[in-house]
Amino acid sequence: MRPMRLSDLDGVLEIERSAYPFPWSRGNFIDSIAAGYWTGLLCDQSSGEFIAYAVAMHGVAESHLLNLTVQPAHQHRGHAHRLMRELVAHARERESISLWLEVRESNQRARAAYQRYGFIEVGTRRGYYPAAGQQREDAQVLRLDLENFGDEQR
Repeated sequence: MRPMRLSDLDGVLEIERSAYPFPWSRGNFIDSIAAGYWTGLLCDQSSGEFIAYAVAMHGVAESHLLNLTVQPAHQHRGHAHRLMRELVAHARERESISLWLEVRESNQRARAAYQRYGFIEVGTRRGYYPAAGQQREDAQVLRLDLENFGDEQR
């Protein structure tokens, strides 16, 4: 695990495009790195292959997970959980009391995983995500209370 660098973006974008029908652009990643957002890039130790990454921004007393993606061939192996542990630790070091994220309403697998991790659904952002046919999809807003986040979840 290490911070993401601009030189990583070709590989990161390959994963992004393989995982999502509406991926982040190179500019989204460049802007995040330039802004000093927290980034975590998980690489295979032997091959150097990129496995997963996350991007989060920190504000006053809170953090916001913007992107967490695991290469489709490496899903269901605990990589997202590892990234979340690293992000939570970093957010707590920054004295964040909550961690926020949005997730597509249709992404039941991700919503269930976040809920198992301790996130609760607190609202809806109407038309937040692009969808097929020039449509928009709602996002569920989730929050993790870091003040009461116990060791059993980490």
